[in-house]
Amino acid sequence: MSRSFADLDVSEPVVAALAARGITAPFQIQNLVLPNALDERDILAKSPTGSGKTLAFGIPVVELTEPDDGAGAVVILVPTRELATQVTEELDAIATARGLSVTAVYGGVPLPAQAKRAAKAHILVATPGRLTDLVSRKLISLKNVHTLVLDEADRMLDMGFQPQVDRIVKMLPKERQTMFFSATLDGEVGILARAYTDQPAYVEADLPDDKRAGDVEHRFIPVTPENKLETLVKEIFAADGLVLVFVRTKRGADRLAERLVKHDIDAVAMHGDLSQGQRERALKRFESGKVSTLVATDVAARGLDLDDITHVINYDPPEDDKGYVHRVGRTGRAGRTGTGVTLVLPDEAAELSRVANRLGHRDSFEEEGLKTAPAKVLYSTHRGGKSAFSKPGGRRRV
Repeated sequence: MSRSFADLDVSEPVVAALAARGITAPFQIQNLVLPNALDERDILAKSPTGSGKTLAFGIPVVELTEPDDGAGAVVILVPTRELATQVTEELDAIATARGLSVTAVYGGVPLPAQAKRAAKAHILVATPGRLTDLVSRKLISLKNVHTLVLDEADRMLDMGFQPQVDRIVKMLPKERQTMFFSATLDGEVGILARAYTDQPAYVEADLPDDKRAGDVEHRFIPVTPENKLETLVKEIFAADGLVLVFVRTKRGADRLAERLVKHDIDAVAMHGDLSQGQRERALKRFESGKVSTLVATDVAARGLDLDDITHVINYDPPEDDKGYVHRVGRTGRAGRTGTGVTLVLPDEAAELSRVANRLGHRDSFEEEGLKTAPAKVLYSTHRGGKSAFSKPGGRRRV
C-alpha cells in the first residue's frame, strides 16, 4: 500500500497546501528522504533533476522551521538564477502554510531591494556568489542557520562555485542539518559531500515513470564554415517543436539568434550577460511557443527543465562527453522522443567521433559518412575561436 504525506508525518497545513496543487502521493525520493530528514539527520541524496527532490528537501525544511526562528534559518544553495526562482516558487505555498517566508537571492538584479527581502526571510534560496556578496557587505547574517541544503551540487562544482560554497559553509554554525543533493556522488562531488555532512543517511532515487527519458535519436551532420548556418536553418525548419541550440559564447548566442531571425526563424538568445528579467522573458517566450528556437550557452541552459523540447542542436561542439550528455539530455523528457543533432566541422570531426564512440553513438556518427577516429581520451578548453577540444591534460579544474 502506498504511503501518503500524512503517513510520513507531514503536518496538516503542508498536506493541505500540497493537495491544493494536486500533489497527494510522495515520489520515491520523497519517501526515502522525509523520514530521515524529519528526524533531523544529514542527507546524502543521489537524485536526478525531475525526481521530485525539491519537495524532498523543501518539506523537511518547512516542517523543522518555526516562524519565531527568525530570518536566515535556512540556506538552500543552487547553481543558477533560474533554479533559484524555480525552487522558491515550489516552496512558497508550503512555507506560507506554516507562516514562513522564502525568497530567492541571485545576481543580475538590484542588490538593495533583494537584500531587504533576504534580511527578513526565514528561507533563503541563493546562488553562492550573490549570497557571499550580501554577507561580505553585512547586509545579512548566516549565524542563525540551522539547515543547509545544497541542490544540484555537481553543477555547482562544474560551474566553479566550490570556493564560494566552502566560504559559506565555514560561516555557518557547526551544529546544523545538512542535506546534499546531486545527480552523481562520484569523484570530487563525493569528497565534497562527505566533507559537508556528518553521518548522513544515504538515499538514491530514480525519475518517476512519467519523467523518464524517452527515445532520443542522435545525429551528426558534417558541415563546412560556408554551409553551417544554412544546415542549421534547414534542421530548424524540419523540426516539429521547440528547438534548443547550443553555442560556445555569449556573443555567439546573440549573433546566431539575430542571423536566424533574418532567415524567418523566431529565435531568442539566452546567456549570462542578460539581466534576470531578460532571461525570464526569453525563457517564457520559448516555453509558451511564441518563439520556436532558443539559442543558449551551456551555463545559461543549466537548470532548464522543460518537457517539450523536441530537438537539441549543437551548433558549436560540446566541451566533452559530460557536456554532450547534459545538452542532449534537454530533449526526450517525460518519456517523449527527441532528437540530438551535432554539426561537425572538418577540424572537429576526430574529437567529436571519440565523444560519439565513448557514449555509444558510433553508428549514428558513421551514418553520415563521418569516420571514427582511434580511441583517445581528450579534454576540452575554450580559447578564442579555436576548436572546443584540446590535447590530453588541458582540462580546466574547478
